[in-house]
Amino acid sequence: MTHPGKARDQEGKRAVLIVLDSVGVGALPDAAEYGDEGSNTLLHVAERAGGLDVPNLEKLGLGSIIELPGVHTLPRPGASFGRMAEASRGKDTVAGHWEMMGVVLDEPLALFPDGFPQEMIREFMESTGVSEVLGNKAASGTEIIEELGPEHIRTSAPIIYTSADSVFQVAAHIKTAPLDELYRMCERARVVCDGYNIGRVIARPFAGEAGSFERTADRKDYPMKPPSPTVLDLLENKGIPVTGIGKIENIFAGQGVARSLPAKNNSHGMLLLEKELSHTLNGLIFVNLIDFDMLYGHRNDAKGYAEAIETFDKELGGLLDIMNENDLLIVSADHGCDPTHPGTDHTREYAPLLVYSKKLAARALGTRKTFGDIGASVMSWLETGEELPGALSFVN
Repeated sequence: MTHPGKARDQEGKRAVLIVLDSVGVGALPDAAEYGDEGSNTLLHVAERAGGLDVPNLEKLGLGSIIELPGVHTLPRPGASFGRMAEASRGKDTVAGHWEMMGVVLDEPLALFPDGFPQEMIREFMESTGVSEVLGNKAASGTEIIEELGPEHIRTSAPIIYTSADSVFQVAAHIKTAPLDELYRMCERARVVCDGYNIGRVIARPFAGEAGSFERTADRKDYPMKPPSPTVLDLLENKGIPVTGIGKIENIFAGQGVARSLPAKNNSHGMLLLEKELSHTLNGLIFVNLIDFDMLYGHRNDAKGYAEAIETFDKELGGLLDIMNENDLLIVSADHGCDPTHPGTDHTREYAPLLVYSKKLAARALGTRKTFGDIGASVMSWLETGEELPGALSFVN
């Protein structure tokens, strides 16, 4: 029996873009400006693991991008290979994804490692009507609700905190501030945060008793809108469908995303991708796999990071088996998050680039000057008749 993802040559072209969130491949020339000199997420993860077992990535040409313990450099890789420099300032998930789709940021999204300015907190309080806030610092989400949860319940004051990312997070107990109230606060916070160049506002509801608080599944993100139209908007205007898997819809504030499929984890994201390929006839399927960053990079867990890469490699093999003649696969990353580097922040790194199609001859793609070459290539593959200024297609 023919797999439903095959034998669709006459039904249009499909582009699949998988972003391995934070899987960087070495410090950019300006990494020292960010305190990231010497960072190399994939290499250091492989070294800590004593080598990586990734036969599918190896077959595509990962070893031609970077020398890694356990990964061979093949004389004739199955995919085109290279690496990409980020033209945008910063090292944020939002900036990396936006640049892939043609938006380059001249200024990085704002970070607040020492907490938000009092002027901003006053604006938040005035817009929401709250008389007090708790926290206002960079913190682990689970740790800050254990620390301040009891006082929040006693006073009803929301817990405000940030992280290594450009985020304004509002935590509240579901019995103290019902979801609609928490969401209302975050909607108003989004307006305030627009004036401070903050990428995302995140509602963080939690439940339970002191000593055993748990965050609920009702998290809700309020992202900044891209400052100019993206490739996703262009595809939408052309009637070419875009499916976002994982947090793609949040990253782009829903703009240009016709269908959104949230993923529970990396493996769920890959399963959703395979299912989507079984019935999506054409267009772009844009996937973010966040576990590398969220569960391992930020937590300095190099062992878990390596295991997650090896799991992805197994799932990649199944994906390659169902791709047809009109499919383009791009595997890349949005920044680094070296778990062996001091601190828990993202790291300013090159992104790997693997490009596979049965119709394309494999070749060396070199070092690209911008992540935007991905957007230019998606447009070229899907035959939009448009070009992306400042970017070059690698599928021509």
